[in-house]
Amino acid sequence: MLAKDLISDLIPSIRTSDAGSKALTLMETFRVSHLPIVNNIEFLGLISDSDIYDLNMIDEPIGNHKLSLFSPFVNGDQHIYEVIEIASRLNLSVVPVLNENKHYLGLITQSDLLQYSSNLLAMKNPGGILVLEMNQTDYSLSQISQIVESNDAKILSIYVSSSEDTTKMNVTLKINRNDLSPIIQTFLRYEYNIKASFMEDEELESFYKNRYEQFMRYLNV
Repeated sequence: MLAKDLISDLIPSIRTSDAGSKALTLMETFRVSHLPIVNNIEFLGLISDSDIYDLNMIDEPIGNHKLSLFSPFVNGDQHIYEVIEIASRLNLSVVPVLNENKHYLGLITQSDLLQYSSNLLAMKNPGGILVLEMNQTDYSLSQISQIVESNDAKILSIYVSSSEDTTKMNVTLKINRNDLSPIIQTFLRYEYNIKASFMEDEELESFYKNRYEQFMRYLNV
């Protein structure tokens, strides 16, 4: 999916002639902490709620103040993963989207990114979750897929995570079967380390909640 496919039609931009109070009202209404400043189609930058409070511009037009705006954006043809990366790195509640001529197209919200992540991980599809731990050098997607499919099952989604201070990695599989026992036994025969498995409804709910919280931390909320 590309950035232009996830643009929200709900949240408006503001102009330099708008008062700070209007920006704050919009932020509160849409539960964001940033808004893009756009005059006609020219993107000037993002303003945050803290900018407005710090400069005491609540009752004055935003353009009356000298702003140290930062101007992060993505192009409409960039992949959605790049949107997630910039939102995380800069702690953004919205990400502006521009076209090839640097004209403002709209924005993407954290809610949009969360919904996309949910669909990507197949969270709404029935099935179980299996978490494998392995050395990064041992990772083989083809072998993992072969083991799952040899048990008449399919991988609905796969999520790989690792940290800089270890050579280990976790491979999280969403599989289209609730009973993972035969699949677990096959992985054990191939000497895989099963870090966790989730097959019951309560376990899955807890797992999804944990993944949601991890994703929100990833976006630095």
